[in-house]
Amino acid sequence: MPVTGLITRVVGPLVVAKDMIGARMHELVRLGELGIMGEIIRLESDKAAIQAYEETMGLKPGEKVEGTGHTLSLTLGPGLIGQIYDGVQRSLPSIEAKFGAFIERGISIPAIDTGKKWLFQPTLKTGVDIVGGDIIGVVEETPLVQHKILAPPFIKGVINHIVNEGNYTVSEPIAEVKTAADVIKLYMAQTWPVRVPRPYGTMTPPQVPQSCGQRVIDAFFPVCKGGTVMIPGGFGTGKTVMIHQLAKFIDADIVVFVGCGERGNEMADVVESFPKLSDPKTGHPLMARTILVANTSNMPIAAREASVYTGITMAEYYRDMGYDVVMAADSTSRWAEALREISGRLEEMPGEEGYPAYLAARLAEFYSRAGLVTTIGSGERMGSVTLVGAVSPPGADFSEPVTQHTLRITKVFWGLDFTLAHRRHFPAINWLTSYSMYFDLVSEWYSKSVGSDWGRLCREAIHLLGQEEEVKEIASLLGAEVLAESQRLIVEVARIIREDFLRQSAFHPVDTYCPVEKTYHMLRLLMKFYRKARFAIGQEVSLDHIMSLPVREEIARMKLVPNEDITKVAGEVDVNIDDQINKLVEERGARKE
Repeated sequence: MPVTGLITRVVGPLVVAKDMIGARMHELVRLGELGIMGEIIRLESDKAAIQAYEETMGLKPGEKVEGTGHTLSLTLGPGLIGQIYDGVQRSLPSIEAKFGAFIERGISIPAIDTGKKWLFQPTLKTGVDIVGGDIIGVVEETPLVQHKILAPPFIKGVINHIVNEGNYTVSEPIAEVKTAADVIKLYMAQTWPVRVPRPYGTMTPPQVPQSCGQRVIDAFFPVCKGGTVMIPGGFGTGKTVMIHQLAKFIDADIVVFVGCGERGNEMADVVESFPKLSDPKTGHPLMARTILVANTSNMPIAAREASVYTGITMAEYYRDMGYDVVMAADSTSRWAEALREISGRLEEMPGEEGYPAYLAARLAEFYSRAGLVTTIGSGERMGSVTLVGAVSPPGADFSEPVTQHTLRITKVFWGLDFTLAHRRHFPAINWLTSYSMYFDLVSEWYSKSVGSDWGRLCREAIHLLGQEEEVKEIASLLGAEVLAESQRLIVEVARIIREDFLRQSAFHPVDTYCPVEKTYHMLRLLMKFYRKARFAIGQEVSLDHIMSLPVREEIARMKLVPNEDITKVAGEVDVNIDDQINKLVEERGARKE
């Protein structure tokens, strides 16, 4: 029997109820006559503290609390791709179609269309042994995603019956499995509690690079499939645009984008722009491989935590099919603020800056669900979940708790710099403070598949940018006139790297996405130009003459060359670098003679 209690106190999103004997931690409850959704987050004797996922205005002591008997769980099955959900997996387009543009409290609506029929193609037969994670059949969910219908985890038995190929809804049984204890019906959809990580076979260290078409990332601060990334930056540094670019172009089969507490206009931009975008690899609409979870700043604060778990659970579900999934959360700072508010309402002992003492544990628990894994079930399937979390430190103070705790957990740090953003440099990733622990691994991979000198070129470019800072410091102390020609060359080439290589335009049809091969050609020619220019300066050629060569402009224009033409153009620029600088050296030698 469901537990029924009475509300004794309402403090913002926190509701306290009594007579809750028999209730469980994290059990979903319905509050008051409207049936407002909430979750039990503390139990003491017969009292329960409940965080409400909807506005609590109008709730008063004495109203009833009804338990549902289950925890916050998601419906997982065909129909997730292309959807826009709120933090507790209510389909926002379905709510709008049925109730209008404003979400009334207490609305309960299926996460997946239960009336839609899907063409189910079985892959197993009657009499076959089955274990959790086995693929029962397949459904073409979108042109980009073949949805693999999985046996629920922990099941083991023999298939008694499986339907023939045909059209079925997610609520119709498609198979029966005889286990040691019972006969279980299987459906195309299954449920899973959001706070429990889905099981997997074994986890292996990330080993395959995950390109995203942003040169500064792919070359200097790469991420691997199954890796963890943090993007910290103050207001206006481009975190949201950076997350959007990743969601559009990162090398993944599925993208789950979670807007966690961000401004409504930013989420509206995602909802408006994504359906109009095409996948750069296939040409199909980007939404054909994307799931959006929207929890904006004007939505109930308690639902922010749920939105993050909702996103990661759907990501794990597609990982179990053998897909590479990227989940981007914008931003985890808003999630932490929700934890801080609820913790304060519970009168818990605060930690640093008022955040709960368990903040680090919650962040570690979230990021630990990333990884490259061997899935459960028969056969060998590999899948991955890459987690990208934006962090919004107040006043761009990277010493605040959320940034520092995340920094200790994640392997890639893309630090956004306000000064770069103010100069309209996108992505505003500071190349002196950012890092990637996957750099050596990715460099080795790209050296085999793209260019044998990939790692050397990247290190040389990073070293050159570091040298530029040293030279500028000397110039600021002693004056620019004391700099040698070779030092001035470092400054000039570093400026070319910054402006013509690291900086991209998110709105230019060509420059918005740069394949790894194009990144390699651009970097190779930049560093070749530097080496040839350094040689020419050693032969007493003027730096001004070198920098005025036509090939200098050709290098700058390479980022706007269509991707399919880059090999041809790179070959021409390569020849021009040799010809033009060699000509200067020869002319200088002739004058000396």
